Amino acid sequence: MGKRIVFLGSSVTYGSAANGISFADIICEKNGYEMIKEAVSGTTLVDEDDSSYVSRLRRIKADRVDLFICQLSTNDATYHNPLGEVAKDKNMDSFDVNTIAGAIEYIIAYTSNKWRCPIAFYTGTRYGSKHYEKMVKLLIKIADKWDISVINLWDEPSFNSVSDDDYKRYMSDPIHPTLEGYRNWWTPFIERCIKDMLI
Repeated sequence: MGKRIVFLGSSVTYGSAANGISFADIICEKNGYEMIKEAVSGTTLVDEDDSSYVSRLRRIKADRVDLFICQLSTNDATYHNPLGEVAKDKNMDSFDVNTIAGAIEYIIAYTSNKWRCPIAFYTGTRYGSKHYEKMVKLLIKIADKWDISVINLWDEPSFNSVSDDDYKRYMSDPIHPTLEGYRNWWTPFIERCIKDMLI
């Protein structure tokens, strides 16, 4: 109770196929967490304009955060934004935020410096995108470097083995869960991860 969680993301974090309700809303309401949901559909990690993850992160005013969770945006894969490379150091000024790697590292460094809280990124479930698959592998490398958590739905066996009938109910399209999909498929797994990180 009373824990404050920041969720940074785009349409999946927002809940665009579920009337604006996502796993974030469900988990926070159920557990009494305070939620800051900074989610704008169509936005990217790569810092192209003031709607990017990086730009919106800088505008979050919270003085205290107990957990920070960021979506690995499928929009960057859709737009084939450049992957970039994992930096050799942790100097925030050296990250190229016009690449996916640089934006991820900037978000981690900024969050760590400002709030000194646990940090996690979460992936989407599997769909037909080779670019997103490369993004997931890149994220895992960055997570190892920074010792942060990855809620990896992309590689989670229970998500890849769901029945065709359940998948049709749970997903509005290959990227966006329905409300039932959030409640019955995504939320239980993500909620367990969040509780472990808040211990």
